[in-house]
Amino acid sequence: MINPNVAGGSPERFGYEWGRYSDIKPEYEEQFRRWLPFYESDDWRGKRFVDVGCGMGRNSYWPLSYGAAQGHALDVDARSLASARANLASFANCEVLESSAYELPWTSEIDIAFSIGVIHHLEFPERALAEMVRSVKAGGQIAIWVYGRENNGWLIWALNPARKLLFSRMPISLVHHLSLYPTAVLWLFLRMGLTPIKYFGLLRGFTFSHLRSIVFDQMLPKIANYWRKDEVEALMREAGLERIQLAWVNEMSWAARGFKRA
Repeated sequence: MINPNVAGGSPERFGYEWGRYSDIKPEYEEQFRRWLPFYESDDWRGKRFVDVGCGMGRNSYWPLSYGAAQGHALDVDARSLASARANLASFANCEVLESSAYELPWTSEIDIAFSIGVIHHLEFPERALAEMVRSVKAGGQIAIWVYGRENNGWLIWALNPARKLLFSRMPISLVHHLSLYPTAVLWLFLRMGLTPIKYFGLLRGFTFSHLRSIVFDQMLPKIANYWRKDEVEALMREAGLERIQLAWVNEMSWAARGFKRA
């Protein structure tokens, strides 16, 4: 039987990350808007949403600040949940709860179910997406952001083998220490003005600490899938969604939105 809380993912490793990098930074709003480019601020007003794999709550923070009627931020690691509760404490209409992506506690109740940077780390992404579809109302929306294969050949060639063979097996505190060195190289690379794709242009404006959290995030998981556009679209279609939209984010990842059949 599948353990719904783990299922081959890395919740305990991401929990270390979100316990350590738990502050809401102003630049996170720009990232959120890029990750879900289908939505303007007013599109969240009056909506009830679910944030699947909320981490420290940064992606629930913005819809709530835009006027969402109710938010549900869920994760499975205690450190992630503690950080999310602290960051979202000012929103009385937000519930932070322990819940697996494979077992959502709603059926046909939610307006928008979204998951940013989580689906590609799961052993069973189709099952998680099916749960998101089940949770929303007829005509409700599902939105995801996932790693793209396009323009990420160097990551797949270099980082993926190192992550699978080394980093994912190391104590997480050691991985965090090691993240300092590629971050320093990236920092120098960006300071030299080398921004071959849009994503690097965005990174250039980040602090060293923020850059390190991003590098660390790439090094720590046990599973990381990099999907082509057609694979992301197929994932959404196989979940039974219609009116599917895809957007190429920062020239290295994919955002997708689909609607549950009415």
